[in-house]
Amino acid sequence: MDVLLVSLGTTGGLRAADDELAASLRRAGASVAVARAARPREVRTLALTDLAQARAARSAAREAIAGERPRAIIYSTVTAALLWPEAGAIRFDAPAATTRPGRHGIWQRPLERRRLATAPLLLPWAPGGMAEAGLAPGRGIVVPAPVAPSGPVPETPARDIAALTYAANPAKKGLDRVLAAWGQARRPGETLVVAGTRAPVAGDGVRAAGVLPPAEYRALLRRARVFLTAPRREDYGIAQLEALADGCRLVTTPAPGPYVALALARALDPRLVAANPGGLAAAIRAALDDSVPDYAERAAELLRPFSRVAVDRVVAEELLPRLLPG
Repeated sequence: MDVLLVSLGTTGGLRAADDELAASLRRAGASVAVARAARPREVRTLALTDLAQARAARSAAREAIAGERPRAIIYSTVTAALLWPEAGAIRFDAPAATTRPGRHGIWQRPLERRRLATAPLLLPWAPGGMAEAGLAPGRGIVVPAPVAPSGPVPETPARDIAALTYAANPAKKGLDRVLAAWGQARRPGETLVVAGTRAPVAGDGVRAAGVLPPAEYRALLRRARVFLTAPRREDYGIAQLEALADGCRLVTTPAPGPYVALALARALDPRLVAANPGGLAAAIRAALDDSVPDYAERAAELLRPFSRVAVDRVVAEELLPRLLPG
């Protein structure tokens, strides 16, 4: 086996990204096995959660290494690499040093520094991931999670949902900020759909969609005029990239983290990037009432570096030669 990919897969987005990377490696000519960590039971703290997940990843890696004898190993996420049985490349969107502050990362952060220092190769999703970890760019290859339209992008008149937000982690995604801004900006007949969470939501013109299969969620994106988010932190922002790919206007606030879609949103229409949550209502109205007419077309151009073709090129020309030299 050429490459073993150890997949933590704690979210649907991570599982999809791991499947995309495995498929891209295969298209480049490598044989690939995916070792998926078992989902551990729920525990009360982030430190214990990371420990349980790291142990599950170690168990999956050990079994696969013994059975497959891979030439190279990729650990998907820093957590998957924390207790690795053998050194390998680490793919990550953000380091624990920024996502696990204080007591939440009391054991993860020092171990992460050792793993990042000794890994033969680092594979951040975005350049910001390397910067947050304080690592030299030359130690890594940026391999984005690819994004593509989920279907034909309809024109604005066919979009019957005014706004959509994704709130898998309501506090981190700033759902409270989104709902407050929507309450200020909404006009009669306009609806905000909240997807990705089972948490109760309420308010005039607010509808809960719950947790949906990916195809159903992307179908909602194709019906929405605006994708609205106000994250407190954004490690990558795949939901925002998917929204742009499906023709939504992106209304957001800046946030700590790599947040690759933020620069795209500013380039497309800076009025839709509110400096703080207090400016979201005005940004929503600009997106619904006065957005630039060629927004979706320009978004498609800006998303080219995140296309499957572009990622395949990086994997074939940069990643695979470094993973399997000679």
